Amino acid sequence: AGTNWLPEPWAGLGGGGYLAKLSSVGSISEEETCEKLKGLIQRQVQMCKRNLEVMDSVRRGAQLAIEECQYQFRNRRWNCSTLDSLPVFGKVVTQGTREAAFVYAISSAGVAFAVTRACSSGELEKCGCDRTVHGVSPQGFQWSGCSDNIAYGVAFSQSFVDVRERSKGASSSRALMNLHNNEAGRKAILTHMRVECKCHGVSGSCEVKTCWRAVPPFRQVGHALKEKFDGATEVEPRRVGSSRALVPRNAQFKPHTDEDLVYLEPSPDFCEQDVRSGVLGTRGRTCNKTSKAIDGCELLCCGRGFHTAQVELAERCSCKFHWCCFVKCRQCQRLVELHTCR
Repeated sequence: AGTNWLPEPWAGLGGGGYLAKLSSVGSISEEETCEKLKGLIQRQVQMCKRNLEVMDSVRRGAQLAIEECQYQFRNRRWNCSTLDSLPVFGKVVTQGTREAAFVYAISSAGVAFAVTRACSSGELEKCGCDRTVHGVSPQGFQWSGCSDNIAYGVAFSQSFVDVRERSKGASSSRALMNLHNNEAGRKAILTHMRVECKCHGVSGSCEVKTCWRAVPPFRQVGHALKEKFDGATEVEPRRVGSSRALVPRNAQFKPHTDEDLVYLEPSPDFCEQDVRSGVLGTRGRTCNKTSKAIDGCELLCCGRGFHTAQVELAERCSCKFHWCCFVKCRQCQRLVELHTCR
């Protein structure tokens, strides 16, 4: 049997999900393990063997991407939920929808982010801190400390994640779409890199300030890509000179940039369950009765209406601090209304 080393949810997916076929082996420390990993193409298996120490970071990056996708879409009709069948997100992600665009982007970003962090924390022999950031900045502070090596993380993500599309022949419409969205995911980290500083001097007087470049929190990356999802551009392939390129389907739209998400096909409405397409529908989902947004009962339940139930919640209350040193609380029961889609 093959070895899974990533969370089962993203098994069988192209972008980050093929990564996820890979569930639950603790660590990849032998070349033979690479051969057993389900879902990798031969060139990825070879990369795995050459970069054994990096593969745990790849797995962490995919897990991070899954969690972030499910967080960002928790209140939407499509909530990035996963199925036991393959493909794990159903046809939603095997088709060129904007949901697929987000999954590819967040997966590519997750790998770049996790590998970058592993470099800076000293886990990997092949890379360390970014030593190109040194000297005195125009603002007058001293570059010092360990700057995150985003260049290495991005380069590894490009070579490991993108090789899948390039091996198919990158001129197919779907390969072009996937490669574009993979890059947009990595750009979301690059454009949100930040400067972190530490003060030195008598009682924190900041006579000397040392700074370093750091990746943003992954939540910020997820939020940026979610905004790109909402403004994604529908594209179609066209011959431009001697090559094929994706251009906006609507000529009145301004061309997309490297940081935007692009998609080829409209999405289903996700209202009703469709097992063959892997669409779970929204029946039984919790909705917000007072919201007019997509998480509100009207939109989330697709006009089918909703059930209301009284549910008893247990929570801590009347907490008091006792000297010294603990807090004592009572358990209180509270009745809340829970609304679920019909």
